[in-house]
Amino acid sequence: MQVGSVTTPFGRRPMTLAMLAAQVATKDVRDDACVDKWKLYRALCEARGKLGITDRALAVLNALLSFYPKQELSQEQGLIVFPSNAQLSLRANGMPEATLRRHLAVLVSAGLLIRKDSANGKRYARRDGEGRLDEAFGFSLAPLVARAEEIEFKAAEVIAERLQLQRLREQLTICRRDVVKLIETALDEGAPGNWDAIHQDYRAVMASLPRNSGVQQVTETLGRMEELRSNIVIRLEKLANVRKTSGNAYQSERHLQNSKPDSISELEPSSGHELGAKPEEEPRREPEPLKPFPLGMVLRACPDISAYGPGGAISSWRDMMSAAVVVRSMLGVSPSAYQEACEVMGPENAATAMACILEKGGQINSAGGYLRDLTRKASRGEFSLGPMLMALLRTAGLEVRRAS
Repeated sequence: MQVGSVTTPFGRRPMTLAMLAAQVATKDVRDDACVDKWKLYRALCEARGKLGITDRALAVLNALLSFYPKQELSQEQGLIVFPSNAQLSLRANGMPEATLRRHLAVLVSAGLLIRKDSANGKRYARRDGEGRLDEAFGFSLAPLVARAEEIEFKAAEVIAERLQLQRLREQLTICRRDVVKLIETALDEGAPGNWDAIHQDYRAVMASLPRNSGVQQVTETLGRMEELRSNIVIRLEKLANVRKTSGNAYQSERHLQNSKPDSISELEPSSGHELGAKPEEEPRREPEPLKPFPLGMVLRACPDISAYGPGGAISSWRDMMSAAVVVRSMLGVSPSAYQEACEVMGPENAATAMACILEKGGQINSAGGYLRDLTRKASRGEFSLGPMLMALLRTAGLEVRRAS
């Protein structure tokens, strides 16, 4: 391939080693090499970050490619385009000429174009007597042909990284969901451990992940989140095994008691009852008070109640219960409804319930009726404050992230 001597730019534009290297690289292009210009342009759009070019520079390159008459770039057809700045500006959506020149310089510096300037810096072409192109001055597209494989390879790398990042983000989303639901389960089941601190660890892991994070950052965050999930699972498995063992021992003891052949209760009725009489019903057991949640966790989930504490702050459960009484009166909850909640749930959890009701605000029409409903469910063992607190914590965390 004959590319002629190395050309230097017109006027005050300096010659650089990068420009020289781009011109020398075109010597290795085969004479029969050809590239689909629009397919290569799409690859350039994918790989623009790795090539150090902007979307505006690509818009200028798109306009330049539109002046090339063929679909495929090839040496046989010539690789010089020579539009004026005015023509180029029109095809670049009316880009100002000063901006146009700046982005042309970016493309030249990136080694995607070569300036082939005439003696006076004008862009034009000479044709022979038969109308064939003899010599042209303008921008050479030869670097695009010379670097086609490199550009396509970089584009493939970008696509692969994007897919990998998408998969990693999906895995992180699933892992986050697992951690949150496992913490809720632990709170519902009364699992031993500082679950408030574990929830803080979860939030710290997510807070360390930047908004525009790459593969490496998401991979590191996923590893930390998987470790946290694994630790929680181990704790819950131990709790399940302990309860399973306790249940089996209780069932074995009952089996041994009921299988005694000389049991008097199986041979004759007890004194004072006729044969076949129904056994007395066992007395109804009162529900055990619920274990209170950590105060710090309650205040993070329900920050509004702090304003009603002594001096506008809450530093102990005593302060929390005092604030709950103020909130109860403010929301129109009757003393009897609150007293019943304290008896069933325990005073700390009743205060926590009032804090949750205050935090929900306009979502609850009747605070008193809502508290009585929670109390009835708690008396039947059908209610736990854990899911309500976790939902409020998630909402608080979402609002913080949006604000940031």
